Amino acid sequence: MTDELTNRLYYGDNLNILRDYIPDGSVDLVYLDPPFNSNRDYNVIFKDESGNKSDAQLVAFEDTWHWGPDAERQYEYLTNTASNGGRVPDSVSTIVDALRHGIGTNQMMAYLTEMTVRLVELHRVLRPTGSLYLHCDPTASHYLKVALDAIFGPERFLSEITWQRTATKGDAVRKWGAVHDVLLFYAKGSTYSFRPQYLSQDADYLSRYRLDDHDGRGPYRIAPLDSPNPRPNLTYEYKGFQPPAKGWRVSRDLMEQLDQEGRLAFPTKPGGRIGRKHYLLEQEGRKATDVWTDITPLQAASAEKLGYPTQKPLVLLERILEASSNPGDVVLDPFCGCGTALVAAQKLGRRWIGIDVTYLSIAVMKARLLDTLGLENVEVVGQPTEVIGAKALAEDPRDGRYQFQWWALSLVGAQPVGGQKKKGADAGIDGVIGFTDAGGKRERVIVSVKSGGVNASMIRDLKGTLEREKAPLGLFITLEEPSRPMRQEAAEAGFWHSEVWNRDYPRLQILSIADLLELDKKPDLPAFVHEPFQRAQKIDLKRHDQKSLFDS
Repeated sequence: MTDELTNRLYYGDNLNILRDYIPDGSVDLVYLDPPFNSNRDYNVIFKDESGNKSDAQLVAFEDTWHWGPDAERQYEYLTNTASNGGRVPDSVSTIVDALRHGIGTNQMMAYLTEMTVRLVELHRVLRPTGSLYLHCDPTASHYLKVALDAIFGPERFLSEITWQRTATKGDAVRKWGAVHDVLLFYAKGSTYSFRPQYLSQDADYLSRYRLDDHDGRGPYRIAPLDSPNPRPNLTYEYKGFQPPAKGWRVSRDLMEQLDQEGRLAFPTKPGGRIGRKHYLLEQEGRKATDVWTDITPLQAASAEKLGYPTQKPLVLLERILEASSNPGDVVLDPFCGCGTALVAAQKLGRRWIGIDVTYLSIAVMKARLLDTLGLENVEVVGQPTEVIGAKALAEDPRDGRYQFQWWALSLVGAQPVGGQKKKGADAGIDGVIGFTDAGGKRERVIVSVKSGGVNASMIRDLKGTLEREKAPLGLFITLEEPSRPMRQEAAEAGFWHSEVWNRDYPRLQILSIADLLELDKKPDLPAFVHEPFQRAQKIDLKRHDQKSLFDS
């Protein structure tokens, strides 16, 4: 894959992005954590189409995981060769059809259908040596594993990793508490990258190394040299010691070498076996298994925490990337949320591709990449670059109004009000820009965004909002060009004086999308403006472990 396609963000439905931009066999590692938050309501995804959907994350992706025309269209694509042109294996078609007959056309089936069609594309873009980690939870992991078996082949399943994401769970009243997530690990071919990962040397591990010859080599433990399997060719006597029943673990040449190096432990009692000394200083630690209890989830007070509801610890993604990719490899996250996989990839010297369907996530990721790694002006493929594209975004029947609003707010560095919830009244406030004035007083710029028809009464409404909120400044962003009465109404609002800068600022400012995109205008605001999102911890790449960064 060329560098022109990597280290950038892509806005839009990842199915379209994958098909339009990502070539066959161009990605080394895929990590995906799809937006399916069953932690809040385990039953919501099983409700039929008359059910109420109250979960904020589900609302944010309601049009994606919903049995309707799109899910029906994707089901047709997956199960009908005439529709998919042979791009979907027969095994996948059979499984998807069986699942529909088994669980019906509810939200779970919509989720599985939409996920399967994307997993087919993700399999396509993987190199023959590539691999995939799907992060999910037990609500749907069993269905997803069946789909992955059909796509990759059962023989390409490598591991089901259990990550204990929390110690206790409040729902453990009428069932066992749900405290773990699942990561399904698959390889596209028989040859793939994998490097064992080692856990920290805890007290239990260190206690095994309790012997010491006081020869300067430090503590050691004794490991048996018995072969676990019958090895007739390694059945030999050594220094009067008979071989184990199944033979030695090492050849005679290696046995002699270990002996010369003082690495053999000879028994002092009759019937004992020769052992091998393993020195603590030479060990990397205990190998990580498919049960991960050593990576703690992000707590509310964690410095890494950004306030994003499904944010995963950076160390979790670092373990995955270090195990299953090499420096320079391409890492793809098609549901990248707040961008943890992208940060890990950049930190570890991998190239990356991040895709998300909401501008809220795109804005969070851009801010995080800047704060954490100093990456400025990360390109976003798929975002409007001119007014006609902005109009198309606003008119998109799938959430276009809210995506336009979040995108427009990102143009002026404003923080969206209400997060991912899109339902309910916004009290005339779409976003805020914080700044500091005299005496360290925190002030706010109230931002209103309009994608439809606008008039002077909206400016008067914004003025009323400023008075109600006791905010000094207001910013009105409009897709349509503002009228003369609107500008006159804004001018009549007067000015606000900053004591810090000893100058006046227009109290109500109007900027059109054309002003922002084509004329590169910016709002006239005091300089001490706050970051729109919680600042991420900065990562000093110079201090990063260079061995893990460059060794293959």
